[in-house]
Amino acid sequence: MNSIPSPAFILEEALLKRNLETIQRVMQQADVQVILALKGFALWKSFPLVRKYLNGATASSLNELKLCNEYIGKKAHTYAPVYSREEFEEIAEHSSHITFNSLTQLQQFEKLCAKHSVSVGLRVNPGYSEVSTDLYNPCSPNSRLGIPAAELAQGLPKPVKGLHFHALCENNSYALEKVLAAFEERFGHLLAQVEWVNMGGGHLITEQNYDVEHLISILKAFKEKHNVQVILEPGGAIAWQTGVLKSTVLDIVNYGATPTAILDVSFAAHMPDTLEMPYRPFVRGASRETIDGWHAYRLGGGSCLAGDFLEAYYFPEKLNVGDSIVFEDMMHYTMVKTTMFNGVKHPSIYIIQQSGTVECVRDFTYADYKNRLS
Repeated sequence: MNSIPSPAFILEEALLKRNLETIQRVMQQADVQVILALKGFALWKSFPLVRKYLNGATASSLNELKLCNEYIGKKAHTYAPVYSREEFEEIAEHSSHITFNSLTQLQQFEKLCAKHSVSVGLRVNPGYSEVSTDLYNPCSPNSRLGIPAAELAQGLPKPVKGLHFHALCENNSYALEKVLAAFEERFGHLLAQVEWVNMGGGHLITEQNYDVEHLISILKAFKEKHNVQVILEPGGAIAWQTGVLKSTVLDIVNYGATPTAILDVSFAAHMPDTLEMPYRPFVRGASRETIDGWHAYRLGGGSCLAGDFLEAYYFPEKLNVGDSIVFEDMMHYTMVKTTMFNGVKHPSIYIIQQSGTVECVRDFTYADYKNRLS
């Protein structure tokens, strides 16, 4: 990793394979389908490995659908909060499954789904989640995502073959078990009418303490009870702990109570969830908590946004200009959300292959920044 210039996102292929093997075990032992949620991980240069293990991918836009078709090599499972007339014909043509967020959208597009032999689903709101951050909670009482149970009290429209819910965000199998209880309570009367149930994403299957055996047992029990195909679509779990964002200290300023190490990356542009969620990423070799004798530094981004910084981390030695700062676990829900705000240099993308070969798969230039606008 020392040979890779900063700033750079760095994927380790061997770690990705390890995650995929864990997920494959769930697929085989529970007899379920697992597809990649492109909204969480869309590094298509890694897809030759991904498609060896997973059943496909889920898309939430026409662009993600095209990426699935081209690099996963299969029609997409497609869900979006809303579809436009201008795009829907192409979406229907290249999707195996399409899930609708409302009955009105289903009515608008059901003929096109029939024309292209698409398996139609509805997203429902199970009314329960264990997501503490409102920004990421799709199951709040006033959520715009998912049809409430009251609207389906009389049953499902004839074209519907599946139900879809999404209620998790980096949760474990015990949270899923509670969601399933709420889902069955509100929508159990519909399960005899469907062929498949998509349990969405947020299943953190590859986290070290995740109870994989418990997940397998509840998935098998659900399948046997309701005689349906079960689909999971994790994004974060696929790329969990598979790579980092490498940065460099460019300056250290002492304008407040705590010195700030200003980096060649931006939290606003390259790690937006650290400010939006917010969360504090791990930094290699540093502590997020005070340690006697260690040195405190705020970490500052390179953009002009006043809030582009993280509060103090603690380092065993004083930082110097030129030191590397490595942010852990930066492959999922980070690369997909980066921007070119302020024209700050965008991190390159590297893959360390299983053989040990280091490949730069993307290097961003002025043309990439310029061509976003006109």
